[in-house]
Amino acid sequence: MNTRTSNGFHSRRGFLRGAGGSLLALPWLESIHAMAQDNIVASRQTSAKGEEQPPLRFACIYFSNGVEPEHWWARGSGQSMEIGPGLRPMLPHREDLVFLRGLFNEQAAKHPSAHLGRIPNLLSGAWVNTDQNQIRVGKSMDQLLAQQIGQRTAIPSLVLGIEPTELRLEDGLSMIYGSCISWVSDTKPATKEIYPARVFDLLVGDKKGRVTDQAILKQVLSDAHDLRRRVSNHDQRKLDEFLESVHSIEQRIADASRAGRLEGWQPSRTEPTMIRPAESLPQNIPDHMRLMLDLIVMAFQLDKTRLATCMLNNDLSQMNFGFLEGVQGSLHLDLTHNGRQPELEAMYLKTNQFHVAQFAYLVDRLKSLDEGGRSLLDSSLLMFCSNLFDGDKHQATEMPILLAGRAGGSLQTGRVLEYHDQAEENRRACSLYLSILQRFGVTAAQFGDANQPLRQL
Repeated sequence: MNTRTSNGFHSRRGFLRGAGGSLLALPWLESIHAMAQDNIVASRQTSAKGEEQPPLRFACIYFSNGVEPEHWWARGSGQSMEIGPGLRPMLPHREDLVFLRGLFNEQAAKHPSAHLGRIPNLLSGAWVNTDQNQIRVGKSMDQLLAQQIGQRTAIPSLVLGIEPTELRLEDGLSMIYGSCISWVSDTKPATKEIYPARVFDLLVGDKKGRVTDQAILKQVLSDAHDLRRRVSNHDQRKLDEFLESVHSIEQRIADASRAGRLEGWQPSRTEPTMIRPAESLPQNIPDHMRLMLDLIVMAFQLDKTRLATCMLNNDLSQMNFGFLEGVQGSLHLDLTHNGRQPELEAMYLKTNQFHVAQFAYLVDRLKSLDEGGRSLLDSSLLMFCSNLFDGDKHQATEMPILLAGRAGGSLQTGRVLEYHDQAEENRRACSLYLSILQRFGVTAAQFGDANQPLRQL
């Protein structure tokens, strides 16, 4: 092939290579494909009637150190369901929830570490390694889901938190265990993001960068057409194939834009639904939590991801709840380990209600968003949970768990499911996780210590 510089060909070829590679594998082509994936290709979830339906989403919202047992209860069903004071913020959403009582993780209940042996295995039911020199716990259910269905969206899963991952030791174990509920492997936690601005940028991307991509595309296409006149017949055919693929993408984008549609199921929004948060870490805890929940809503609405976890606190949290009326600046850890002091118990209840109010906020937001005749909540399965029940007693023989959303019509809500009177094999939290995996179409005969889905669910 001619590479003389006198006719400018070498400089153009150098530009194409300088853009990132060979003629037929340019980096801006990857960018265009990414734009096409973001704006055109939508995964299809088809009902038994063959109708295209919105995809199913899953989110786990975690709060640390358990609940005030006296106030954590529910009975009845539907709009007549009665709920305890700890659940009061969910009162408007009784018909949207399933109250689960009596589920537990056996390996957590047996673990000698009252805290760090009972949180990283929240979503796996695995044993937490007691050797401080080796981090090891099971892969979590959300990351198994991400491995199976995450490729359908731009982001396999969102892993969010409010407090940073800690590296100190506690009870002779790493506080990495106390900072992470999402694990991509037995030895590696998923990277948790606590800065709202970074999450926003992950979801939306740099719009200036996309304008630059389009400008580069225009320039390179011009150079490519000019180049075609100067290369061998063999290279002309290669270039024609490349240009044909680019024009095909351009045409599909143009067609979709004119028709106001996408191929397959169409997200209800294609642009951000909130302004970009500030670069800095929010110093107001309620604002920080709401921002993260809003970002989950936006991610689901834009179909950037279908899986999310959010830790409202780390285990052994040092979060100060002095912003709550009637809570006198006490740390969360002190309020939850209160020795049954009436004054501290009353403040503990307020922190429980505050956490439930965050979950109720997420439920309300998703419930308000329409996706072609049903709400985004209808197409979601949300789980709200903690690793302990009675925080003061470090009780791990059961876990507080709420579900919300109808999981695309597969979950009957407005119910209380009691498992206390069941045999241990019917009380496994991993049976719940197996049920969730199966609802997402994951073929699994077993997960963790469970080989059957949760009864009655």
